[in-house]
Amino acid sequence: MNSLTNPLTECATWSEIHSQPAIWRSWAGPLAEQAGEIRDWIAARAPSEIWLCGAGTSAYIGNVLAAGDARLRAVPTTDLVSAPQDWLGRPGHGLVVQFGRSGDSSESIAALDLLDKHRPDWDRLHITCNPESALATRAAPGPGEARVLTLPEATHDVGFAMTSSFSTMVLSALTSLSSFDAVAALPVLADAAEALLAQPALAQIERPARAIFLGSGALTGAARESGLKVLELTAGRTMTLWDSALGFRHGPKAAVDDATHVFVMLNPDAHTARYDADIAAEIRAQFPKTAVTTIGPGGDIPLAGTGNPRADAPLYVMLSQVLGARWSAELGLHVDDPFQGQNLSRVVSGVQFYDYEG
Repeated sequence: MNSLTNPLTECATWSEIHSQPAIWRSWAGPLAEQAGEIRDWIAARAPSEIWLCGAGTSAYIGNVLAAGDARLRAVPTTDLVSAPQDWLGRPGHGLVVQFGRSGDSSESIAALDLLDKHRPDWDRLHITCNPESALATRAAPGPGEARVLTLPEATHDVGFAMTSSFSTMVLSALTSLSSFDAVAALPVLADAAEALLAQPALAQIERPARAIFLGSGALTGAARESGLKVLELTAGRTMTLWDSALGFRHGPKAAVDDATHVFVMLNPDAHTARYDADIAAEIRAQFPKTAVTTIGPGGDIPLAGTGNPRADAPLYVMLSQVLGARWSAELGLHVDDPFQGQNLSRVVSGVQFYDYEG
């Protein structure tokens, strides 16, 4: 890394990664109050199903939260918009939760248009980091009702990669949709995050040609987001793959070679962690030249979170945020915009959408 031309300390992304503990501590009280009102509203509206919608990282929030909660269904806006016939004709009264850092991405707007036209009876909850966005300001036509939870300004990441926006939306939605106690838990997570960020091992992991992230339950979604973080921040120069601990054996393990680093997320649930530990041991035995790192309770990189996999997911993802940013800088890339605006942009725009009559 050329510290004169691309020091990490001068990158917004690096600062945004390290700001997460302070954000969670200061947000705990206001979040608990607002989330309590939202929970009461949801209980009164009694939706028959709840969709968790977003695109890219915002979609993976749904993958994390829907694990273990039968009321919740992860429905990426990219699926909703491209195949509305699969979703919009469902019976009953539902709640659509949309996540968005910018709140103005192409699919966010298209999803609002579809709901306005075809499901104005369904309720909406928008969780966004941008108070001026469409998700924050656009009124619903009714008769469905709408609520907005706007996150602290510090979560509106200016870097290309979503970091504090992802983690804080996960925790905010978990508090709004369940009995999760933000006042008690967010300081615990902040302490755990600071301990992780101080781990010397994070600075010693060299960039591999391939990085594979494995997790079970809610941490499968965390593995998916981790793979995306490294892929984005290294501009595709480190190819990534993600899977569940058990699913990895069913074909995807073919991706492992001597130039691969496999990161296995040890679930805080002791039963589930057995399967995570088994796949780590199996890879080490079958591929002795392949680097394997376990993350979590008792792992190579320990974590001491809340014990709730959905709440602890941001801690596991933080590892990939740190590694991706460091590897990006070592490659000489602009960490805050690895693609320099050429192929990918911070906010997806310019997508062609087509009218749907239903």
